[in-house]
Amino acid sequence: MAPVLELRAVKAFYGQSEVLHGIDIAVEESGVTVLLGANGAGKTTTLRAICGMVRREGEIRFSGQSLQQRTTEQIAGLGVAHVPEGRGTFVGLTVEENLRLGAYTRTARLHDGMQRIYGFFPILAERRRQQAGTLSGGEQQMLAIARAMMMFPRLLVLDEPSFGLAPRIVESIFAIVERINHDEGVSVLLVEQNASLALELADHAYLIETGYVVASGTAKAFADDPQIRRSYLGY
Repeated sequence: MAPVLELRAVKAFYGQSEVLHGIDIAVEESGVTVLLGANGAGKTTTLRAICGMVRREGEIRFSGQSLQQRTTEQIAGLGVAHVPEGRGTFVGLTVEENLRLGAYTRTARLHDGMQRIYGFFPILAERRRQQAGTLSGGEQQMLAIARAMMMFPRLLVLDEPSFGLAPRIVESIFAIVERINHDEGVSVLLVEQNASLALELADHAYLIETGYVVASGTAKAFADDPQIRRSYLGY
């Protein structure tokens, strides 16, 4: 299957500091790809480069279109939905108001989007009039993903969705992401420290170290690799 997203020789910079050093990554249409690596390896920067949030060089193509000269808003309008680490919900607004903000590029489909989202996240339907800041951490993460899905994206970019959450809640969120991928064909690019769970969900994986891709392959091959098991899976 053809890639929906391709990065070729991509570099990224914070000021004059080069953080990514010519990486190549692909996400297949309707596939799930995970980026693994230690803190500070360049995983979050990779997601920011895709979404136009840092200065970058090289070639980034989404659905055959170059993203290089596009703004973050334009990239979102093409169908790339980014859920950053820390969730980024508007804590003073209700759940429903957060979801409406997520639909700003798809207002004609607002009603359909709401019903669809509440099907994936029934707890948010129960909490729809509640302020987002009063939700539990897991519910806020669900809201962040739900708000991104209100854009009807083709690619969902998730940065550490398990951060700070109890294992039971993490499993629930990953199950929802799997449903979104399977039922709607939304491609997923995932940065995740819970490597074991991420590799169960993913089709393909990349290992990033100090701004370089040092390994790539199927998720199964990663899970079976003794060095990766020792370094990232803990056995």
